[in-house]
Parts: sequence; C-alpha cells; structure tokens
Amino acid sequence: MAILTLTINGEQVSGKDDESLLQIARQHDIHIPTLCHLDGLSDVGACRLCLVEIEGQSKLFPACTTKPQEGMVVHTDTERLKRHRRTIVELLASEGNHQCAVCVVNNHCELQDLAYEVGLQYVRFPYLYPKKELDATHKSFVLDRNRCVLCTRCVRVCHEVEGAHTWDIAGRGIDCTIIADMNQPWGTSPSCTSCGKCVRVCPTGALFEKGQTVAEMEKQRDFLKYIVTARTKREWVAEATEE
Repeated sequence: MAILTLTINGEQVSGKDDESLLQIARQHDIHIPTLCHLDGLSDVGACRLCLVEIEGQSKLFPACTTKPQEGMVVHTDTERLKRHRRTIVELLASEGNHQCAVCVVNNHCELQDLAYEVGLQYVRFPYLYPKKELDATHKSFVLDRNRCVLCTRCVRVCHEVEGAHTWDIAGRGIDCTIIADMNQPWGTSPSCTSCGKCVRVCPTGALFEKGQTVAEMEKQRDFLKYIVTARTKREWVAEATEE
C-alpha cells in the first residue's frame, strides 16, 4: 500500500493506492453524487452518476471503481458532468413509474434528492410507463418494481452481508428487473431470511415495509458500515476459551 498525491478540483489531496477516487474525495469533503454506491458494499459502477473527468483522458471514469495514480488531475463538477448527471436522472425518471406524491418514501428518497440536486424541473424524454409487477407476497415487505432503479444494492447486501443471495437480476434493457431466487414470488422464497437488510438499503420506494403510508418510511442505511466494521474486527465473534 502506497500513499499517492493527486489533485481534485484544484485541491491537492492524498490517498492510498488501494482506495477509489470516490473514497479519497469524500475523505476530503469533496461531494460526488452517487446512487448505487453504499459504504459497506462492493462497488459496481452501475448508476454512472459518480463519473469524473481526468485530465489527459477523453472519456469519463466512475469514481467508485477508479483507482488513483500519482499526479492524477481530477474534476468532479464540470459543466459536462452536470449535463451528464442531469440526463441520467431524467432517464431514470422516464423509464420507471416514479409518482412521488403517493410514495411511502416521499421526501426520504435518494432519487428524489438527486433530482433536486441536478435541478430537474421537467423530463425531456417520453415516459415509457412499463408494466412491472408489484410483489406483496412476503409477510413483512413489499417489492414495487415500478420504483426500482436497478442499483443492485439489494442484490449485493443479500449476497455479501446476509449471505442468502435471494435477489438477482433477470432480463435485458427495459425488461431488466429484480427477481427473488428463480423468479418466484418473494413470499415463497426458501432462501430469504426476512432480515430486512435489502429494504433498508434500497434508495427508493421499490422495497418497503408493509403498513407504511405516504411519506412515512425513512430508511436507515448507516447500519451497514457498522456490521461490516464489526465483522472485520471480529467484534461479534466469541473467543474460544480454554478448558
């Protein structure tokens, strides 16, 4: 592990060579918007909202999966990036059925927050209004695929933290969707432990608890980093005692 020096938005910063540009930026209070990233989970670069410009490179790079290099010059808030992020949020809004006024996480939604951040007032693209199924077969939770943004947080937390791997992705393009096990009703899943981790990490109202009403559900996502840290430090593992 080596310490590198690079420049982000004109500010000289340092970071470890095994960290991502996103991690280094956040350590220095430099904001980069994200949707699929969540501390404690692996990064997949799915949402593309964290793309940054690197001097000397024509293409954009996802900050969550790009490692730093000595002397690298990075820009995170250029006009090009602002246009790009606004377009992504517009496309997410147009290809789903996001009716904020009747959503259980209204005012507690990360997609909604991003829309405010990029200044989204209208969508330039035609709405697709896909017909996606709502799965309320689980005793405690509901999956509303109409509000899913395919960030795969639920897939990763179920696999990497809970170890159940109930969730996966099926289909392609506009037909891409989250499924439980072999595409069966969530309530019949033999692998689901009903832990609720997937519900808590979901950035939108795609996964929510039964009984919640409009704007009532505020998700707590900070729990994940405490679980991962405790497991890494083996704080929850009972030490064997000698007889």
